[in-house]
Amino acid sequence: MKNFAIYRMPYADTCVEIIQHDGEPERLMSPLQLNGRQGFVVAPFAVSDNEPILVIKPDEIITTAIEDIEPTNAETDIAETLDTSSRRSYYTIDFSNFHSHLETGEFQKIVLARCAELPNDGERKTRDLFARACKLYPRVFVALVSTAASGTWLIASPEILLEGNGKDWHTMALAGTMTLGNLQWSEKNICEQAYVTSYITECVEQFTTDFSVEGPYSVRAGQLVHLRTDFRFNTPEPDTMGQLLASLHPTPAVCGIPKQATRNFILNNEHTPRSYYSGFMGPLDISGSTHLYVSLRCMQITPDKYRLFAGGGILSDSIEQQEWEETEEKMKTMKNILF
Repeated sequence: MKNFAIYRMPYADTCVEIIQHDGEPERLMSPLQLNGRQGFVVAPFAVSDNEPILVIKPDEIITTAIEDIEPTNAETDIAETLDTSSRRSYYTIDFSNFHSHLETGEFQKIVLARCAELPNDGERKTRDLFARACKLYPRVFVALVSTAASGTWLIASPEILLEGNGKDWHTMALAGTMTLGNLQWSEKNICEQAYVTSYITECVEQFTTDFSVEGPYSVRAGQLVHLRTDFRFNTPEPDTMGQLLASLHPTPAVCGIPKQATRNFILNNEHTPRSYYSGFMGPLDISGSTHLYVSLRCMQITPDKYRLFAGGGILSDSIEQQEWEETEEKMKTMKNILF
């Protein structure tokens, strides 16, 4: 199996393909080990022996105009293989379990994710899906990655985890979701975003006092709108990227508060293991810069299935039906590529 990643930065009219011709991607067990490495990073939500951080070696780098990989127009009917009532009941069980720990005050916030499956009839080529994603979602980071260890994943993510040149860095707090057309943020969304902003502020302050904050403000991602706050900062010490990533990931936008307790709870109780969903991926020190995005709005592509993932942050006053509907809206990002 050829190990490769092809990605398109937001608003770019070209895509970049990174190909490893020989051997397998390097397997790492901590973000701390990313210092000094180069390639395309694919990291899971939680590192394990079966799901390590992978670095695809850049044996060959190809830049291609987006218009040169225009998708074909193959259209076939797709039906969900897991009926809605079953998926809904699984979510109800998980929501009740997660929410009970918010009501007791053990957690301040926790993210509940789920997965839906669609049959892969083999009619859609993965590069066609990548091209369709680039066309549909010009504002976000789009990536298609395939390795023997991770399988094949397609993402269209609006959330930067960390980008920069080794000294000057940019990250963001992205939380709160509503559909395009709504005009007012709810108190729940504002509170959720504030949790993430506070967390990232504390992370950045571990490394520098030289930083600026802009936001929150509304940004569009597909047919959804999120609240975003940007952090730009300078690190006086070199080779701090690994430490920054270890501190930031996973942020409360995909995990919860407190971080370690909610991450452990998610791993032990969520109905479907996340695997590389809500991890991070992107080019690492390619042409002198790094762009790592949280792996959101994504699907895993197997020979017989498309496995779509979505999640949402829940607080003590969250309402189950509203949270379910939010995950449905988020899954439409990938469904729109398939239909």
